[in-house]
Amino acid sequence: MKDLDLRKKNEAFIHKTKEQDPLFFEQLKKGQTPEFFVLSCSDSRVSPSVITQMPLGQMFVHRNIANQVANDDESFSASLYYALKHLKVKQIIIKGHTDCGGVKAALLDNEEEELQGWISKIRKGLPDKRITNKFSMDDLTNMNVLRQVENIQQHPIYKKYGQHVKVIGYLFHVETGELERIYPL
Repeated sequence: MKDLDLRKKNEAFIHKTKEQDPLFFEQLKKGQTPEFFVLSCSDSRVSPSVITQMPLGQMFVHRNIANQVANDDESFSASLYYALKHLKVKQIIIKGHTDCGGVKAALLDNEEEELQGWISKIRKGLPDKRITNKFSMDDLTNMNVLRQVENIQQHPIYKKYGQHVKVIGYLFHVETGELERIYPL
């Protein structure tokens, strides 16, 4: 896709949006009051606002490979703080997905030097290597999401500012488009 194509798609978006609500962009300019803080995988197939058809302004989204909650990730911590302290979001969503490349990389012991620091974070959320073969890839992505739900509830910023905010795990099925709420196995 070329730059020209992106601009044409943007023009079509503007036209369609204004057709549905002529004042939409004027309202958008006034600020944001999202209900959700979403931690999602960076995978290009799983955009949270696209798969839920949420309009602009409803989701404050942070994305990284395999939707990891890491206390030492300053970008994530800043996003979480801003969502809780300033935006006063009402729910936190941890959204993983089937066929997650980050979980696969951790499972298959990817050795690319540039990825090792991040992959080590993903590995911590998976069962011990000696028993991972007992689980399907979908089970492992479920476990990863549930571990991140636990991790965010232990995050210092959540403990200080978010105790009243519910944290929910979801798994997006890339093969069907379904968004499934997940619970501990």
